[in-house]
Amino acid sequence: MKKIVSLLLALALCMTCAFALTSCFNVEDEDEVKVIDIALTVEEYAFAVAKGQADLLAKVNELMDEITADGTFDAIVNKYFGDGTPTEVVSASEMKTDGSQLIVATNAAFAPFEYKEGAKYYGLDLEIMALLAEKLDKELYIYNMEFDAVCLAVSAEGGSYEGEDGQMVEVSGGIADIAAAGLTVNETRQQILDFSKSYYNASQMLITAADDTTFDECETAEDVEAILKTFGKDVVVGVQRGTTGQYYCEGDADWGFDGFSFTTKANSSGALAVQDILNGNAKYVIIDEGPAKAIVKNVNAAN
Repeated sequence: MKKIVSLLLALALCMTCAFALTSCFNVEDEDEVKVIDIALTVEEYAFAVAKGQADLLAKVNELMDEITADGTFDAIVNKYFGDGTPTEVVSASEMKTDGSQLIVATNAAFAPFEYKEGAKYYGLDLEIMALLAEKLDKELYIYNMEFDAVCLAVSAEGGSYEGEDGQMVEVSGGIADIAAAGLTVNETRQQILDFSKSYYNASQMLITAADDTTFDECETAEDVEAILKTFGKDVVVGVQRGTTGQYYCEGDADWGFDGFSFTTKANSSGALAVQDILNGNAKYVIIDEGPAKAIVKNVNAAN
């Protein structure tokens, strides 16, 4: 199944590039920012449930097998990486704790996987969660929260994380059934969660101002990293807080990242990180490829 999904996503990513998503090789004169189209990491996304929730995990994997086999997954991918039209995902207005709902923990600031347009939810992950709720004969409730809280809210014990103001934020465990938030599978998260089969091969990418030529001659991740290693504390690189991009920039032994010497600025969303480039408060941004290209496309369209 993983091979099939990987092939589908590889095709989808090719469609993405062809579908005029901005990259360092396709920059218009009026563009504000661009993506350096080189994968800096290799990751896998999956959905996650609390340890011991074997029945729910089995249902998730069963659903992924079904929608891959019948073409539904391919059709959803085309909505967000091809020429299809995204479908609104409707959430119940109130959360219930009587077992009648599938409560999905997410951070709806991570297009094209989960995002909002006004009060409406969209995203590849959320469309799959709507199908899961239907399969389980439950009402869908989308619990939109900070990304740092997502894994903790699904885990049995919960925990805490440092908020934007530097204060610790406590998160109760078991308040959501499943995490659907473009989650990268790694050993640290596997200590508190069980992951489904992988459905997306992801990577981190670099965003720069459109007129910045620093990385234009790079051909490999090693080329990009060689330049990143020359930056001191005076260079600010934005990331989305709690994501792989932050661990990649700051360094994290559990994730296998050495980190860099530049200043990493954590933001609550990738869009805010990119806004810092426009405002002159950051030189670069490093985030996941899908959101990177979606944000760049939207920023350039709006300016």
